[in-house]
Parts: sequence; C-alpha cells; structure tokens
Amino acid sequence: MILLGVNIDHCATVRQARYPAARGQEGGAVEPDPVEFALASERAGADGITVHLREDRRHIQDRDVWRLREKISTRLNLEMACTPAMTEFALKLKPYSVCLVPENRAEITTEGGLDIVGNRERVRAVVDAMNTAGIKTSLFIDPDAPQIELGAKLGAPWIELHTGAYANACFGQPRAAEFERLRVGANVGHQLGLTVNAGHGINYVNIAEVRTLPHLHELNIGHSIVSRALFGGVAEAVREMKRLMNA
Repeated sequence: MILLGVNIDHCATVRQARYPAARGQEGGAVEPDPVEFALASERAGADGITVHLREDRRHIQDRDVWRLREKISTRLNLEMACTPAMTEFALKLKPYSVCLVPENRAEITTEGGLDIVGNRERVRAVVDAMNTAGIKTSLFIDPDAPQIELGAKLGAPWIELHTGAYANACFGQPRAAEFERLRVGANVGHQLGLTVNAGHGINYVNIAEVRTLPHLHELNIGHSIVSRALFGGVAEAVREMKRLMNA
C-alpha cells in the first residue's frame, strides 16, 4: 500500500491572506486552522502530515509546527531549506522526518528539485546532523541518476522524487518522457537501497498513472487535496485520494 502524506501548507495560505499577522494564532476569527485540517486528514486516513516552514513564513508559521508536533498522532514531516537556522529549528522540534528542499522567495510554490550535486557540503552537514539526532532525512530531488546516487552516498535514507515536471507536461510525448524519467529514477533509488517517495503536482487525475511508478513508499500531496476539500470536505478529499492511490 502506498502511504499518503497530506501537505497542509495551502490551508495556511488561505488564513494568511486574511490574517497575515496571526503568527499561527488559532481560534476566534482566525481561520482556517491548518492544525484542524491536519487532524481531520488523520481521521480520514492520512498516514502523515507534511508542512514547509519557509524562511519568509508566507504560510505555515512556527506556532503551527509546534502545535502539530503536540497534537497529531501520525508522523510529522518538516520540509526545510538547507540553512543553519532551519537545521537548528528542526533539531529542537525533533519531527519524525525532514525533507530538504530548495527555496526561492520569488516562487509561489517549490519548483524543481534540490541540486545536491551543486550543494554537496551544505546537504551533507544537514543530513549528518539529522542522522545524529535520529531524524529521518528525505531529499527532494529531480529523478536524475547523479542526484539520486549522491543522495545515497550522503547517507539520506529517503528520497522524494520531484513530480512537478511530469505534472506540468502536456499530454503526449513530453508527458511520457517525464514519466519515464520518474520510472527510471525510482528504480535507481530502489537499487541503491533508498526509500522512494514522490510529490509535487499530483492530483486526482494524474494519480492513476503516478501510482504505477515502481517501489513507491509514500506520496506527499497538498494543493489538490486542499482544493478538493473546498467542495467536498477534508474527509472526502483524503479518502478519495487514498482510494485512487491504492485502487
């Protein structure tokens, strides 16, 4: 069975659009509460909760992450940039896992995988720190063999293949080519002994093909589930995605 990690960032995006000074405050007029979204996702069958604490705090706030750490009953996965400040935060928080991602303040959402070949020593420092603390590390990377092979050498137990290029590709040959990159990348990761996860741009349509990728352990999905929840509620959105993932 493929596991589902629900990314709740864009629930917080809606809150920050109206209450940018809330700093993770909950209750009263400050809504929606991303922690309540996470708890509802768990009740509907989510296997874990993912959040990206960005350096500019554009959606998830520090207080949100600490409340999640206190309240959720599944696994907390913290997406983070490879910086000393975020490393210090993660070591204090002690989530179940961290996912190292690139971060560009001009982007709306994370676009592209982390270049660990070009940032080898920065990534190595964070992976070593997390391994010492007993926190599992995942590397959010494009499905390219050099990136995957280096990830294994640096000692990260997990990789998360960036599916954004595939999700953005038009139907036809470009989409097929991107899917083939993901398939090959998943096989390379598995052969190197890595746990293979995937995420970014996965929705209720392309999941039918994504789920056929080999060796998938977990998918991290956010925007599509938050969007579907607007019409059918959180529980139905999570249950339907899990059903499609494991049809």
